[in-house]
Amino acid sequence: MRHSKTTKKLGRTKSHREAMIKNLLRSLIIYEQIRTTVAKAKLARRHAERLIRIAIDKSVANNRIAFEHLQDRSLVKRLTDEIAPRFKDYNGGYTRILRLGTRPGDSAEMALLELVIKKPKEQTKKESEKK
Repeated sequence: MRHSKTTKKLGRTKSHREAMIKNLLRSLIIYEQIRTTVAKAKLARRHAERLIRIAIDKSVANNRIAFEHLQDRSLVKRLTDEIAPRFKDYNGGYTRILRLGTRPGDSAEMALLELVIKKPKEQTKKESEKK
């Protein structure tokens, strides 16, 4: 029986599931939103929240933990320097899941997993000239 088994398997082996989660996290850091199925979004959200919470406190140990998940130094730098400072006043809830309906091919329920605080828009040249 499956009593107290918290991990959703998603019909994949452990190595495939871990690789999929790492790829979803990388895409979330790069694009700040990803379109995927609801089950994958819920699984990726747990890991993304933990990763952002770790990145808020800059330290070598935390950077190494983030590197284990992202496998790219430039993404770890972006996470700690650009994304995590936006959430320093938050106690959690760094991501949101928006349901998009069903996928036409197989009727899988789709969702948009995105960061709650978007990247601040750059001021245009006209706005900066006026000031």
